[in-house]
Amino acid sequence: MTTGYLWVKALHIVFVTSWFAGLFYLPRIFVNLAMVEGPGAERERLLLMARKLWRFMQPLMALAVALGLWLWLGYGIGSGSGWMHAKLAVVALLLAYHYGCGRLLRGFAGGTNRHSHVWFRWFNEFPVLALLAAVVLVVVKPF
Repeated sequence: MTTGYLWVKALHIVFVTSWFAGLFYLPRIFVNLAMVEGPGAERERLLLMARKLWRFMQPLMALAVALGLWLWLGYGIGSGSGWMHAKLAVVALLLAYHYGCGRLLRGFAGGTNRHSHVWFRWFNEFPVLALLAAVVLVVVKPF
């Protein structure tokens, strides 16, 4: 492989890892927000943390996806392979989850959240399962 490919791959891994850190932590903030009763300093601090993390996650997600597309389209990694199609499906679900988090954040900010902290604890598990699926698909290439 060329040096350019290795740089793109390394940066892709860095930005995917960074994006996942946000996908793991933002729903955890939601758990804490769901446990806060009524307005107050704690709620405002958690909302501020969630908003800042959300804004920080945007470029991480965009760079992870852009570099992944570069690897796929520019270098033909996984082209025509079943594992790549499955991984792209996982990425599509992660993008939906990412933007779903943004919608949930707007619900908290607007005072319209209707989910319990228990619901958010379960919601928080999706990125772990998605990461497991993506890594297995890329490393093992089961089909």
